Amino acid sequence: MTKYTNQDRFLIAVDCIIFGFDGEHLKLLLIKRGFEPEKDKWSLMGGFVGPKESLDNAANRVLTQLTGLEGVYLEQIHAYGDPLRDPIERTLSVTYFALIDINKYKMQITDQYHAEWFLLKDAPELIFDHDEMVENAKKKIRYKAALHPILFELLPKKFTIPQLQSLYEDVYNTNIDNRNFIRKLTSTGLLIKLPEKDKSASKKGAFYFKLDKKKYIANFQAFLNFIPNPDKLISG
Repeated sequence: MTKYTNQDRFLIAVDCIIFGFDGEHLKLLLIKRGFEPEKDKWSLMGGFVGPKESLDNAANRVLTQLTGLEGVYLEQIHAYGDPLRDPIERTLSVTYFALIDINKYKMQITDQYHAEWFLLKDAPELIFDHDEMVENAKKKIRYKAALHPILFELLPKKFTIPQLQSLYEDVYNTNIDNRNFIRKLTSTGLLIKLPEKDKSASKKGAFYFKLDKKKYIANFQAFLNFIPNPDKLISG
C-alpha cells in the first residue's frame, strides 16, 4: 500500500475521564501511571491506539485493562494536540468521559494500577495536561446536566432531596441554599414524592422522591430555573 510521502508520524492516545457518584458526593477515578515519564504519579486512564483499532474500541480496552471497568458508556469529547504535551514523543490524545453510579461498579475495580476514587475538590495534581482534560469534562457535564436528566441516572431509583442537592453542588462547584432549592425544585412538578422516608441521617428522616421522566422530557426547561447561571452555562 502506498503511503503519504514527506509526512511526519506521531502517536495517538485515548484518555478516559470517569466521574462517579457514591450517593453523597461526585468523585473522579484516577490511577498511578505504570511507566516513565511520570511513573507512579496520578493520571487519567490512558493508552495508545492500536494500528487496527478504532478510537472507541481503544478507549474501552484501556479503561478495562487499567481499572477492570466494563460496560461503561464512554462519550468522546475533545482532542489535545499540543506538540509539547508529552515530553517523550509527539502524541495526540482523544478524551472520553463517563458518569457512573459507583455502587453499581465497585466490585469491578481492580488494584493493579491502584485505581482510586477522589473527591473532586481533593483530587491530586495530574500528569501532563490531564488537569485541563478534567476541567473541560466538568464543563461538559454541567452543560449536559442542564439539558438532560443525566444526573438522575447516578441516583438510586428513589432518592432524597439532600442527595440530589449534594450531587448538583458537586457538579456545579457551588453551595445551594437549601430552602430555595427545595422551593424551586418542588415547583417544577417534575418529582414524584413517595410515602417512604430515609431515616439513616435523622429520626425525622427525609422523604424519598423519584423523577417523572415523561414530564422531564416534555418540560426540561423547568429544571433550568434552579441550576446556577444556566444562561452562561449553555452559551459557554
